[in-house]
Amino acid sequence: MSSAKKNADRLIKKYPNRRLYDTQTSSYITLTDVKQLVLDNEEFTVVDAKTNEDLTRSILLQIILEEEASGVPMFSSAVLAQIIRYYGHAMQGMMGSYLEKNIQAFTDIQRKFTGSTFEGKPFSPEMWTQFMNVQGPMMQGMMNNYIDQSKSLFVQMQEQMQNQSKTIFGAFPFVPTPPTDKK
Repeated sequence: MSSAKKNADRLIKKYPNRRLYDTQTSSYITLTDVKQLVLDNEEFTVVDAKTNEDLTRSILLQIILEEEASGVPMFSSAVLAQIIRYYGHAMQGMMGSYLEKNIQAFTDIQRKFTGSTFEGKPFSPEMWTQFMNVQGPMMQGMMNNYIDQSKSLFVQMQEQMQNQSKTIFGAFPFVPTPPTDKK
């Protein structure tokens, strides 16, 4: 049993007819309902009703695909192509970790701002504009912190790759070539 199943409060079963059944509410739900569970920070697991195979990632990817196909997409074609290029690449695992940590850092910054209130009221768009105009230096500092974290993660990723390369190729007797002067 996976850790996702152990931690999930809600079990959703996917049947061969492609319908999703929420065992907590004893009703069929749609992808839109699953998206709402995500937005509400509800823990859930989607499993195949026949095999009990965990399908959570597949359902989440379906939701992303629908979101990308309608409205304003979050990812450009170039970004999607770059992500695809990392599949099967030696740095695939590190890239996933890098993206996850960067999204978490971005979420932390967003949470600091969305939790803000003024005189007990949540910020309106006009208040956000005023706030951002006044808080430019603070925002710049937070973004610099985000960039520094991102840079640090990338440097760690490079170091891990270098260490892996040394481990893999360390057994081969390479003869260093002296630098040549080109004048």
